[in-house]
Amino acid sequence: MNDIIKTSDGVSRKFVISGQKKLAGQIRVSGAKNAALKIFPVALMADGPIKMTNVPEIEDCLRAQEMLLALGHSVKKLGAGELEIERQNKTCINLPAELVNKFRASIMFVGPLLASCGNVCFPHPGGCVIGAGTRPIDMFLDGFKKMGARVEEAENQYKITAEKLKGATIFFPRITVTGTESLMMTACLAQGLTVLKNCAMEPEIPALAEFLNSLGAKITGAGTSVIKIEGVEKLSGGEIKIMPDRIEAGTFAILAAAANSGEIKITDCAPEHLEALWSQFDRIGIKYELGKDFVKIFPGSKILAADMVTHEYPGFATDLQSAYTVLMTQAQGSSLIHETIYDRRLLFTDMLTQMGANIIMADPHRVVVNGPSKLRSRKLMSPDLRAGMALVIAALIAKGTTEIGNVYQIERGYEKLAERLNGLGAEINKV
Repeated sequence: MNDIIKTSDGVSRKFVISGQKKLAGQIRVSGAKNAALKIFPVALMADGPIKMTNVPEIEDCLRAQEMLLALGHSVKKLGAGELEIERQNKTCINLPAELVNKFRASIMFVGPLLASCGNVCFPHPGGCVIGAGTRPIDMFLDGFKKMGARVEEAENQYKITAEKLKGATIFFPRITVTGTESLMMTACLAQGLTVLKNCAMEPEIPALAEFLNSLGAKITGAGTSVIKIEGVEKLSGGEIKIMPDRIEAGTFAILAAAANSGEIKITDCAPEHLEALWSQFDRIGIKYELGKDFVKIFPGSKILAADMVTHEYPGFATDLQSAYTVLMTQAQGSSLIHETIYDRRLLFTDMLTQMGANIIMADPHRVVVNGPSKLRSRKLMSPDLRAGMALVIAALIAKGTTEIGNVYQIERGYEKLAERLNGLGAEINKV
């Protein structure tokens, strides 16, 4: 019997946040969204069930489960954060447009379907609005072509076919996390050796490779810029515990620093994945303590302004840029925030200026933040996942009661956010 975590009912909801509450205590980090989302497509390649634990109960993972069900496969909920997923057949059908349009990670289903049954049809993936002009799927398609697939495109619909994929040497013209992961997965069932060059090196990539190898894949070099995959005949089932979400851990650390009102301990995390953030904290005077699987953030006297440039891992993560920008509104002095990864990711700063921040947009990729500023409440709409979370942080330190609409975007990546932050002393109502 298929079972799925309760999905969104389509009702528009908002957060009502009372600002300037003292925040202190302990908060647990959930499983990593960007790691969990890549395991669901693996089920399309495996000859056996896959058990997942520490799965975050977030909207994007719900969409991934719905995708497997729509394709005729099995999803069973075993307990809190525990799922068993299993391929039921090798029949290829079109990826349903209503799901593809809801989350960008749907592109990850394409390669495994192509590798396991030879053809797949799908519309252009939807999801997050940031980087709309610079998040094409050309590197996916080019990689599939080099592995022997035929790609047809008509009216925003793609059809990809391949009798049998063959190993190839593929150089990524731009570093791409999902492109690296997609072609690494796809190559597992291709004939011969595939060499991927200029790969992304995010921690989620070696974690995925390690899991695939446990199923019978032959992958070396994951976590470096060159990954080699020797194709195998089949993959078996297996089990994986989803790694901690480094972006969530970093976001909570920035939130604690911005609130600056009490000691906050962030547990069940991997501090070694956030060295760029701790280096930045050293520059701006944030007091913290790192443990093996926890971080403590301590209140301090003042925050110093410091410039920041986003960069691919192990640099400062673009997914932490929005939260860091809010932190700089509370810092002494001026800071230049340079977003190098995605277009449009800085547009949310207009809402911070509505809250009283002093921010000057130099160009679409750079803003100057002058602080400290006293933020005040507003009625706002979450534009995307990370900017929405940044607005939550701003609301928590602002005077008055802030309303943030379109919280679906926030809940795409943060599990039971209001409940967990309320555990620190916040006052957030979801209405």
